[in-house]
Amino acid sequence: MIIQKATINDLEALTVLFDLYRIFYEQTSDLEGAREFLKARIMNDESVVLMAVDGEHPIGFVQLYPSFSSVSMVRSWVLNDLYVKEQFRGKGAGEKLIHNAIQFVKETGAKGVMLETGKENITAQRLYERIGFERESNYFYYFSI
Repeated sequence: MIIQKATINDLEALTVLFDLYRIFYEQTSDLEGAREFLKARIMNDESVVLMAVDGEHPIGFVQLYPSFSSVSMVRSWVLNDLYVKEQFRGKGAGEKLIHNAIQFVKETGAKGVMLETGKENITAQRLYERIGFERESNYFYYFSI
């Protein structure tokens, strides 16, 4: 298994993975919408996508979005999306994707990487904590339309 930075040349394979990711989160399949969304992120350098490939088969991805810390005046990254095809889970792909994402974050000189997951996603929480992420207890997160 290798991890590679996705380019516009990977758009079709990445689109399928992204659509499966959205379906996992109970969204309706929308291959065309997924393709356009990813194409815009890649073409506009608005995100970095690392893709796991097993042989010739794309099996998962992680997507990072840039952010900044005003207080420390340094870039940080948001690990927004992580997905591994169901038949490849438990084989280290997710962990390898996250380790490569962390390495990328370090190479950019960023302050760090932040992620969030649902309270019910215990499997992901265990993975994140095993890798070294610490659950934040000092901040509240709010959301508004």
